[in-house]
Amino acid sequence: MADLRGYQCPTWAESLNQIPKKRTLLANKETPIHRWSLPGMPTEYDVSVKRDDMTGCTLSGNKVRKLEFLMAEALEQKCTHVITCGDIHSNHCRATAVVARRLGLTPHLILRANEQGTCAIGCDGNALLTRLCGPNIYLVPHDSGYITELKPRMEKLAAAIKDKLGDDSYLIPVAGGSSFPGLFGIISTFEEMILQGLLDNYDDLVFACSSGCTAAGMSISNYLTGSKLRCHGVIVCNYTKSYFHDHVDQVLRETGLPDDIKANAIVDIIEGYQGDGYNKSTQKERDFVMSVAETTGVMLDPIYTGKATLGMLRELQNNPQRFKGNRILFLHTGGLFAMYDHHLDATIRRRGHEENKIYLWSSKDYKPVRIEEYS
Repeated sequence: MADLRGYQCPTWAESLNQIPKKRTLLANKETPIHRWSLPGMPTEYDVSVKRDDMTGCTLSGNKVRKLEFLMAEALEQKCTHVITCGDIHSNHCRATAVVARRLGLTPHLILRANEQGTCAIGCDGNALLTRLCGPNIYLVPHDSGYITELKPRMEKLAAAIKDKLGDDSYLIPVAGGSSFPGLFGIISTFEEMILQGLLDNYDDLVFACSSGCTAAGMSISNYLTGSKLRCHGVIVCNYTKSYFHDHVDQVLRETGLPDDIKANAIVDIIEGYQGDGYNKSTQKERDFVMSVAETTGVMLDPIYTGKATLGMLRELQNNPQRFKGNRILFLHTGGLFAMYDHHLDATIRRRGHEENKIYLWSSKDYKPVRIEEYS
């Protein structure tokens, strides 16, 4: 059952429109911040990472922070079904299915797939956890747009459930973005980071940019608290810089902030690191993910945080003037289960046994080799 609580908005955000009244308690809060010695990082920078990949186990990532407000609204509206959409390996859809079952609601997922047919969805990565929760899954063509295809299908499905069962459904936009409850999930993250020294200890904040909700929430929060940071969103999907600026501008108007505040003044959108596009990864990106794990113990996924971290590193190396200072905080938004979709298997296996540090020790008198080289 839900632990439904009243929501007290931070004083610096009280001017915004449509402040939620309730939230559910789903995430493990106060995820840690620690220094992060990335391989290849210029020595003049001090980089730290906010570990929002540690908000939970099956609810790992920042999606659960949005769902705290979205699901509170669903419960307040007495809905018994939750409908959302995304790709087969969507972090948001996985988290929504888990939360819905936890709260006693029935999840419905409209998922984009390259192939049509029930065999198009496997049991690896996020898909495994999603399917373990037993949601109703509806496969649609992979090129289905949200406004033109996914949103109308969600509405038709909700109408059919109402007509047949008499039950109400709560509709969640793709990735939980473009909604005020979801926005306040990001604002609450910023509030938590303030308590952890964000505004005093850092000059720049970097995060992956996919749906645009994190970019909007972080940059608006930064503006409302005095714009002490420079916010940077690294694009990891097929959208353009102008798309994200338009999205943030739209959110700015909807929140009731003055018209003279523009997205391009409060958030730096970084292009050029989306690789082969959303939900795809290149060998260079997979090699980088492995090198970060091997040297720092922090796991990145090759779809979101791996691309964003690589983009941040390359910009610090080649375009340092876009950063305000040398104290950088990277927001790790999760995505861990995307590492289990087999894309990294070949990256690990193609290394020799010496590089993988795998040695045969089959006989009792085998003598360990090069112990002095172990690390």
